[in-house]
Amino acid sequence: MQAMRDILRGSLAKSLDALTPLDRLGASWPVAAGHAVATRTFVSAFQDGIVCVTVPDTTWQRQLEMSQAQLRSDLANISRVAVTDILFVLPENVAPMRVTESRPARKKR
Repeated sequence: MQAMRDILRGSLAKSLDALTPLDRLGASWPVAAGHAVATRTFVSAFQDGIVCVTVPDTTWQRQLEMSQAQLRSDLANISRVAVTDILFVLPENVAPMRVTESRPARKKR
């Protein structure tokens, strides 16, 4: 399983070069965070090296903060974007970061 993940990381990194930094981070997030996390969270903003990841609730926020260093490293390596920090924010807290680009709101199922 780890070998396949390494192959995906390398392949994805090469294919992202033409995208904006935010799009590169968004496309890299599922590989860096894993499918289970990526289905509930998403990269919502990027500015000055800081990635904003929107999470559904404080439980997810606390859990991801414990893995922040590893996620930051993986996300930077896969996306080839300089990432200095990841902020895990609730949906209502995204706006104060001066979002330079953002993902459209998800439709409720």
